[in-house]
Amino acid sequence: MGSVGERLSRTRERAFIGREEELGAFGEALAGDPQAPFAFYVFGPGGIGKSALLRCLADRARAAGRSIVEVDGRFVGRDPADFEREAGPFLEVAGTVLLVDSFEHCQWLESWLWQRLLPRAADDTLVVLAGRVAPQPQWLADPAWAGALYVRELEPFSEEQAWSVLATAQVRPELRERVLRFAGGNPLALSLAAAAGSTGWSREEVWAPSADLLRTLLTGLIGEVPTAAHRRALEVAAQAHSTSEELLAAVLPEEDVHLLFGWLRDLPFIESAPRGLYPHDAARETLTADLRWRAPHAFVTMRQRLVEEYLRMLREAPEERVWTVTDELFYLFRELESLTRLRTWSREEEVHDCPLRADDLDDVLRMAAETEGPASAELVRYWAERQPQAFSVYRLVSTGRTVAFTARLALPAPADPRDVAVDPVVAAAWEYTDATAPVGPGEHIGVSRFSVYPERYQVPSRVIDLSSSRAQAESARARGRAYGFAVWRDADAWADRVRGTLSDTGARPRVGEHTYGLFGVDWRQVPVEKWLGRFISATDVPAQPGPSALSRTAFDQAVREALAHWRDPAAFAVCALSRTRLAADFTDPAEELRTLLRHAVDDLAGDPRGVRAREALAAGYLSGAPTQEAAARRLGLPYGTYRRHVRQGLDLLCESLWRQELHGPR
Repeated sequence: MGSVGERLSRTRERAFIGREEELGAFGEALAGDPQAPFAFYVFGPGGIGKSALLRCLADRARAAGRSIVEVDGRFVGRDPADFEREAGPFLEVAGTVLLVDSFEHCQWLESWLWQRLLPRAADDTLVVLAGRVAPQPQWLADPAWAGALYVRELEPFSEEQAWSVLATAQVRPELRERVLRFAGGNPLALSLAAAAGSTGWSREEVWAPSADLLRTLLTGLIGEVPTAAHRRALEVAAQAHSTSEELLAAVLPEEDVHLLFGWLRDLPFIESAPRGLYPHDAARETLTADLRWRAPHAFVTMRQRLVEEYLRMLREAPEERVWTVTDELFYLFRELESLTRLRTWSREEEVHDCPLRADDLDDVLRMAAETEGPASAELVRYWAERQPQAFSVYRLVSTGRTVAFTARLALPAPADPRDVAVDPVVAAAWEYTDATAPVGPGEHIGVSRFSVYPERYQVPSRVIDLSSSRAQAESARARGRAYGFAVWRDADAWADRVRGTLSDTGARPRVGEHTYGLFGVDWRQVPVEKWLGRFISATDVPAQPGPSALSRTAFDQAVREALAHWRDPAAFAVCALSRTRLAADFTDPAEELRTLLRHAVDDLAGDPRGVRAREALAAGYLSGAPTQEAAARRLGLPYGTYRRHVRQGLDLLCESLWRQELHGPR
C-alpha cells in the first residue's frame, strides 16, 4: 500500500488535470537534461491553479528522490536572511528542489533572488516560483538567464478539461453544462463546484448564472456547514490573516477545535502554510463579504474576539513576533478608510528595518539634512546619542541600500529640561500634556519623532507602515505610557489622514525653516482596547436590505420544507431554511429556527385573514397531528376547507418571512 504520503501523492497525481507542457519541462529538468531550465516561474490570476501545480511538482520531485524545500510567500519575513534560512538546504544540499508559492507576497525579493540567492544554489538544484505577476522583464531579457529560466503564464482549463473535473467529482450530468457556463475554465471555481457537486445538490437553481461566480459557489459550500461551531470556525478563517489551531482555540474556547481545524483544512478553498490555514485569495474576499452580509452581528463578534486574542499575543509574544502580530491585527481592518489613508499595504520597493548602528549615523544625518534641513539633522544627532535604541533604519531588500530612518522616543516624566530646551517638538508635546492632563511620576510619553524617507518623504509608504506597527505594538506592551504622539511636517494633509485615529493637538512647533504638526492620543483616557474599538465599531453596521441568496420561489419552497420536516429533528436541522440570511446569526440554528417559525405562525392571528390560517398551520404541522386529515378532524373542518386555510396560511407565512429575509426582523 505504501505510506500515507505516497498514497496521497498517487491520489493527487490521478486527480491532476492539464498543465502537460509545464510538467514536461519540469520532468526534463528532474531527469538531468543539461539543456533543461534551472528556474521555473509560473504566474496567473487567483484560482488559476498555481498551488495545485506546485503540489504536483513536489510529488514528482519526491518520487524522483529529490529533497524538497517549500516556502509560502505570504509568511516570508521582512529580512532576506529569513528567506535564506528557510531555503537553507537549497544552498547546501545537491539536488534540492525549492518551491515558492504565493510569490507575489514577497515580490520585493525578486531582484535579490536573481542576483544574490539563486547564483549560490547547490549543484543540480531546481527552483520553482509561482505568483500572480510576471517576472521583471530584465530577467527575461538577460542572456545569462535565457536558457536557465522557464516562464509560463497559466491559462484557464479547456472545456474538455473542465468537463473532466466535474465528471470526476460526480456532479450530476444534468447540472454540468450549466456549471461549465457559469464557472468557465477557472480551476478554483471548478474545484468549488466539484466539491459542492460531490455531496449532491437537490436544488438546480443553485447553478442559475444570475450572480457572481465565486459568491454563488461559496454560498453553496457555506450552506453545507454541519453545525454552528463549524460556521464560527469559517468566520475565523475568513477574517484572520492565517488561522492556527491555537488561534482557533483562543477565539472558540468552548469547541472541539481539533475537529474544526481538520474540517477547515479539508475545504477546497483553504490552503495550508507554516503559520496556519488561510482561504485562497479569490475566495477570502468573497467569503468575507458573504458572511458579513448573511451574519453581520456574528461577523463583528468574531472580529472582536480576534482583536482580543491578538492583543493578548501582542503583550506576551517574544520580541521577534511582535511586529508580525501587529500587522495581523491591523489586517482585520484593512478595508477601513481610516487605515487606507495611513497604510499602503504595498510591497513595492520592500524594505526591512534594523537597529541603528554606529556606521549608519552618517547616512541618517545626511537624509535628515536633505529633507528637513541642518537644524533637524542636529536634533537627530542629539537624540541618536540620547536614545540610540529608539532609531530604526530601513534598507531595500533588493540591494541592501539604506533609504530611510525613523525614531520613536520614550520620554519619562518629569520632562528633562535639556530635551525641552533643545527640541521644540518635544517641548510642544510636554506643553500640551501639562495643559490637558499632566503626566505623573512613573509615567512616560512616546513620540514618533522622525520619519525620514527622502524618496517618499512623509507620504504613506512601507516605511510608515512598519514604523506605525512598531509604535502601536510599543503602546500596547508598554507600562505607564500616558501619551503617544506623531509628528508630521505637512500638518493639514496629515490631519485628514489621521482623522479618527489621532487628535490634532493644534501645536505647530518650528524647527529651522519648517513647521510641524503634532498629533496624539492619551492612552489613559483611550486605552489601546478602546482605541481599537473605533475600528471595530466602524465595521459594525447593520446589514442593508438586499437580495436573498435564494430566489423567492426557492425561499417559499424552503419554508414549506421546514414545516414538512418539523417532527424529524435530523432533517429539520439541515433544511434549506436554516441556510438563509434569516437564520444566519443564530447560535443554535435548529432550535432558534423552530422558535422563529412558531412566532411567525402565531403572528398570523394578528391579521383578520390569518386567524383560521394560523389554526390550520398549527394543527397540521406544529401540534403533532399524524396526518393532514387528522388535523382537519381536530379542528372540526371539512378537509377541503382545512386545505384552503392551510394554503392561505402558507402564503401569508412565506410573505412574512420573506420580508424578514430581505429587511431583517421588525
